[in-house]
Amino acid sequence: VQLQASGGGLVQAGGSLRLSCAASERIFSIDAMSWYRQAPGKQRELVASIASSGSTTYIDSIKGRFTISRDNAVNLVYLQMNSLKPEDTAVYYCEALIKQVAGENYREYWGRGTQVTVSS
Repeated sequence: VQLQASGGGLVQAGGSLRLSCAASERIFSIDAMSWYRQAPGKQRELVASIASSGSTTYIDSIKGRFTISRDNAVNLVYLQMNSLKPEDTAVYYCEALIKQVAGENYREYWGRGTQVTVSS
C-alpha cells in the first residue's frame, strides 16, 4: 500500500492550502490517519490526527487554523490549512494505520511528503 499526498505548494502568509492523501489500492480498514510535518533542521512533528470515529487532535500551534478530515468511503484524509504562517513551512507527510486484509494487524504506512512553503 502506498499513501499519495498532494496539494502542497507556495502560498503567501494568510493564504490557504488543502492537502490530500489517498491510499493507492483497495484496503480492508484504516484506523487513525495523521499529518506530520518536518521543517528544515527540525524533527518531524505530529500536526493533526483523526480517529476512525472522527475524533480529532491538533497541536496547539495550528488550532483554529487547520482542520483534518477524512472520507472513509474513498480512504482519503485531508488537511485544510488556513491563515498560513511562514513557520508552517515544512514537508508535510500523511500517515495511516492500515489493515490490508481481514485478520491481519494494523500496520503503519507513510506518504512521501508534499512541500508547503509560506512566504512572508
